Formats: sequence, C-alpha cells, structure tokens
Amino acid sequence: MGFFLTLGAAALYGLILPLVELAYKHAAGGGRAVTYALVVEMQLVMGFFATAFCTVGMIVDKDFQAIPREAKQYELGETRYYTVLVFNAILWQFFFVGAIGVIFYVHTLLAGIIIAVFIPITEVLSVVFLHEKFSSEKGVALVLSLWGLASYSYGEYTDAKANKRAASQAEASLVLV
Repeated sequence: MGFFLTLGAAALYGLILPLVELAYKHAAGGGRAVTYALVVEMQLVMGFFATAFCTVGMIVDKDFQAIPREAKQYELGETRYYTVLVFNAILWQFFFVGAIGVIFYVHTLLAGIIIAVFIPITEVLSVVFLHEKFSSEKGVALVLSLWGLASYSYGEYTDAKANKRAASQAEASLVLV
C-alpha cells in the first residue's frame, strides 16, 4: 500500500508543477500583472490549505500523539528528533518558495531538474551533518538519482548537438543556394 501511495504522491506532485505554471499563464492572460509578490501570496495560500488539510488528517489519525513516542525512540536522541522535525518543516517552505520562483521566472522543467539534483545532495548532507546511517536503501536511491540525472543530461547534450548540427547544415545549404 505504501508503494502505491508514494507512486500516487509522486505523480500528483509531477502534475502540480505544470498546473502552477498554467495558473500563472492564465492569470497573465486575464490582463493582470503576475508579480513575484502575487506568486508568493499564491504559495502562502496553497501552503495554508495544505497545512490545514494535513493537520485535520493527523488529528483524525492521532498522529500528534505518536510524535513524542517517536522522539523517545529516535536513535540520535530526542533533541535531534525535534531539531530534524523543525528544520525539515522550515526547509520545505524554502524549497516550495524556491520552486515556485523558478517556475515563475524560468520554467517548470528547470524546477523539476533542480529537484532531481537535490535528491542525492540531501541524502549525502543528512549523513554528513545529522550522522544518519548510510543504509543500502539510501545507496540505491543515490545511485538511481545520479543515474537519472546523468541520463537526462546526456539526452539534453545529444539533442543540443543534433540541433546544432542541423542548424549548421541548414546554413550551409542556404550558402550553397
């Protein structure tokens, strides 16, 4: 069940980024100026409703009662557990504002690339700074992330090379004519 929920969450998040970009284009098409202040305001509204939705779910499922129990069982100590919890929440907000900013100023695709690049970086930083164990699951996730990034980068490189070759051939044929 957890695998399918993770798969669904990934698909949903992959859909949200282009929908956010579409919302910006739709707002701009209505004659309204889409500024970064408006973008941040939209992010705050989305974050507020997401927080409210998740809070209700956690109350219904009694997840708040599990937090102190998990903190006591955390192998790095109770203080580190709460530190990780608080910094995780703060950094996710920075992440969302940054991703929304990239979508606003550039494109959804670049936001997706940046997210894919930061997956292995996050794994390595958690081992270095939080002294988490580097398990085989983290190793597989790191290798798959780097493999995906390398495959995407190589595909972009070959496409750019082919486009450059086609453009130079088109120029050469124009010169000969």
